[in-house]
Amino acid sequence: MIQGIIGKKIGMTQIFTDDGRVIPVTMIQAGPCLVVQKKNIAKQRAKAQLGFVEPKPVKHVTKPQKGHFEKAKVPPTRRLHEFLMAEDEPGVGDTIGVDIFSENEIVNVRGTTKGKGFQGVVRRYGYAGGRATHGSMFHRQMGSSGSTTYPGEVIKGKGMPGRMGGKQKTVMGLQIVKIDKERNLLLVRGAVPGFNGNYIYVLKNSFKRR
Repeated sequence: MIQGIIGKKIGMTQIFTDDGRVIPVTMIQAGPCLVVQKKNIAKQRAKAQLGFVEPKPVKHVTKPQKGHFEKAKVPPTRRLHEFLMAEDEPGVGDTIGVDIFSENEIVNVRGTTKGKGFQGVVRRYGYAGGRATHGSMFHRQMGSSGSTTYPGEVIKGKGMPGRMGGKQKTVMGLQIVKIDKERNLLLVRGAVPGFNGNYIYVLKNSFKRR
């Protein structure tokens, strides 16, 4: 058993149940992935390095990367990621697909959120700001950042302007509504991090390292 699979976010849509309910889902191109390498770092820490197979072949491959893929006897891939394994299988060169999941299974999806650039505190943290009328001159500022006498410094963790988004985030407890094995598609209930076309990692919530 392997912990998860590499995927690519396609976009969001909705499906209808037999009783007429609407379910918002995210379409994920989950695999196919090839096992490029297996590692045994320590006891009960077996890992498998997967490579995400895409329709277009990878052209510019460095010599170290080329040797890495030739050793595994697999074609070069653009995206590599390591997942934990609970057993000796799968082996190097094996293909991992959506068949490792089942419908109604609970999974965790990890990805990189959309980058918003440098933002102020109103957008970044939802600060109310000041009044907008009567020449207050205090509209979207952050206000006081700390006391002067004691402790006489800005307290660690204070919300300030800065880079927003572009961070790794894991959404837990998402349900797999439907699986399309022919096209390697997962339909997961709810939203997942990142923009359309972003690489994400679908992890088994029930996976337990032995």
